[in-house]
Amino acid sequence: MTPEINMPGPLCLIENINEQLTVNQEALKILSTINQPLVVVAIVGLYRTGKSYLMNKLAGKENGFSIGSTVQANTKGIWMWCVPHPKKPNHTLVLLDTEGLGDTEKVRKEDLALISLLISYSFPPADQTNDIQIFSLAVRLSSVLVYNTMNKIDQDAINQLHIVTELTNLLRARSPPDLDEVDDAVDCDNAFPHLVWTVRDFFLDLRVNGQAITADEYLENSLTTKQGIGERVQKFNLSRLCIQKCFPNKKCFVFELPSQKKNLPHLETLDNNELDPDFVQQVAEFCSYIYNCSKVKTLSGNIKVDGPRLESLVLTYINAINKGGLPSMENTVLALAQIENSVAMQKAITHYDQQMSQKLELPTETLQELLDLHMSSEKEAIKLFKKNSFKDVDQKFQKELETQLEEKQKDFCQRNKQASLDRCTTLLQDIFRPLEEEVRQGIYSKPGGHSLYIQRQGRLKNDYYQKPKKGIEAETTLQKYLLSKEAESATILQTDLNLTAKEKEKEVARARAEAAWAEKQRLMAIQRQNQLMMEERRRRHEEQVRQMERNRAIMLAEQQRAQERILWNQARELNEMFQAEQRRLQNEIRHLQRFNDPPDDTCVLL
Repeated sequence: MTPEINMPGPLCLIENINEQLTVNQEALKILSTINQPLVVVAIVGLYRTGKSYLMNKLAGKENGFSIGSTVQANTKGIWMWCVPHPKKPNHTLVLLDTEGLGDTEKVRKEDLALISLLISYSFPPADQTNDIQIFSLAVRLSSVLVYNTMNKIDQDAINQLHIVTELTNLLRARSPPDLDEVDDAVDCDNAFPHLVWTVRDFFLDLRVNGQAITADEYLENSLTTKQGIGERVQKFNLSRLCIQKCFPNKKCFVFELPSQKKNLPHLETLDNNELDPDFVQQVAEFCSYIYNCSKVKTLSGNIKVDGPRLESLVLTYINAINKGGLPSMENTVLALAQIENSVAMQKAITHYDQQMSQKLELPTETLQELLDLHMSSEKEAIKLFKKNSFKDVDQKFQKELETQLEEKQKDFCQRNKQASLDRCTTLLQDIFRPLEEEVRQGIYSKPGGHSLYIQRQGRLKNDYYQKPKKGIEAETTLQKYLLSKEAESATILQTDLNLTAKEKEKEVARARAEAAWAEKQRLMAIQRQNQLMMEERRRRHEEQVRQMERNRAIMLAEQQRAQERILWNQARELNEMFQAEQRRLQNEIRHLQRFNDPPDDTCVLL
């Protein structure tokens, strides 16, 4: 039976003492006793952004992780709080609160110029290495990473996450053998945790083009890349592409300002009715999401991480960092030069290839045309390399670039020659195929056949010369082809000379007979065509006559029906008139009768 977890408050797991990371043995001892699967939630972000407040809420407590109200960061290193998972029985929720990034106590003014230089190349300077180490540890140890930023998602926040992502990969790439064993156990899909981006004191309106959007859509829009190929666009897109690749699972929450500014230093003592209702609701939704959607920390093979396994991961990563798993300043610059110059060289080669592929159409008419295009593309490629290179003092990478471009030039020349040869060979086969077929049919095996053959060959040569884009092998390929046909020409000439005058006459007579027969056939075909046309005209005429008769019958029937309707209507009108007149006469008769009736003569006695 798993012993009950009893941590009344957080405990420092990794201490940051004088920029040296050490492990708290007491915290490791607690981990060693937890045999349940762990859901590890780590929070990172700038100091004084309310990270500890959110972690206390996840622990179900009003306080626990230290919440400060000054510019001095309270959390040093990484603090751990293990509590029973509120939604998953027999699981432990491990909360990791990290030291704030950008602590003012750790910035040295004399390094600001170097910081600016190295940040532009996505490498941390020496005075920020400790921040990055802690950030990287949070990434490698957690199954859910809460990235806490202020006000909005801006380029600085994206750059910071990008730097840590790159350095986390670099930690794995440059780690000693003992860390390789652990990293081999970490599945590629589990190398980076689920990302939950929280934006505190959010002041923007979640709308795009007048339409309301969700916080998740706001995050996706912030990580959307730009179209283009310029250096600024590439740097803009690099961080976003890296984050999208390393964190395929993302969620975003935005939080209103919790209360009036004067109350913020005592945030943990305020009741919910003293806080902004929207902020209270947003914190509740955040906690609910973490409880219900966070997954167990796993290793390759779907091995769930428990307390002892997390203990081993902590020890291994700390040992790797202390042994130089992250590069020192000197090694960072050297690595930066190696990486940036390699990337710059690859960009230059890619640009050269793009220019050649877009502008070069093989085969070229002349070799100089190819060489001019090569020199132009090579010049642009070297210019691009110089623009993107970093500390290529001895021009090692530029010389390597020039060597590779020279090899590409030789390859293009060979491809150009072969393309010209293939194009010309295909053209000659297509153009001279009718002549070769005529020779096989014996068309030129007759008196005067050789002259006709030479004339035909000359016309086909002119057709060949008129074809564009033959390239540098055009004449050479033609001459080789004509040379291969000299024996055929000699044979036709010999046949022509051997024919007698009588044979020539027979050929002429036969040709005339064939022509006469062909003319007869043509006339017969014309006659048959005319006969068919006449029959078709007769058929159409008869059909037109029948149609006219049908139309006439229909018209007569319509006229008859119309006449009948007129007569019927007239009869009906006469009948109505007669009836009306009859009624009038009857009324007059009745009126006259009433008028002619004698009056009543009855006497009345008074």
